[in-house]
Parts: sequence; structure tokens; C-alpha cells
Amino acid sequence: MIEPAKVNKQHDLHMHSRKQVELTGVQNVESFDSEEFLLRTELGHLTIRGNHLHIKNLSLENGLLSLEGNVHSLIYLDPGAQGKNKGILRKLFK
Repeated sequence: MIEPAKVNKQHDLHMHSRKQVELTGVQNVESFDSEEFLLRTELGHLTIRGNHLHIKNLSLENGLLSLEGNVHSLIYLDPGAQGKNKGILRKLFK
């Protein structure tokens, strides 16, 4: 019996002085503004909140994203509850 190849999911986050964030494993930028970014990563959805946030560099082909601004919080949404979280996110982004 042939086992399917295991996909090795990779996602790293590096923050410098709460002013710069560099991420790998980014699949999509779902939404963004100067106060909040909602990202889909290899390991689930990630919300980054702060002030004066903006994209410094983005390459979805390579899964890379760099942000600058004042970072207040990083929140990962539970990947097992994506259906429930998407309903909450829809309410937030009306």
C-alpha cells in the first residue's frame, strides 16, 4: 500500500521591536487596512492588529510578507473551527 506524501507545512513569524513583522508560509491576504491584517497561512488564519500598518513586501508565490507599523496583537484562529470563525469574520467585515 502506498502512503500519500506528507505535506510539511511551514510558517514562521519574526517580529522586530513591534515595528516590523516578517512572515513565511503566507497563502493569501484576506483583508487589510492600517489597523488590521487578516492572513491565511499554512497553519491557519492569522490576525495582526495595530496602528499605521502597511505592506513593505509581498510575494504570495514564495509565501512571504513583510509589514511595518505599530503591532498591538497577533491572533491565530483555531484551524479546527474555521467555519465558525468565518461567520464571525463576516460580521466584523460588513
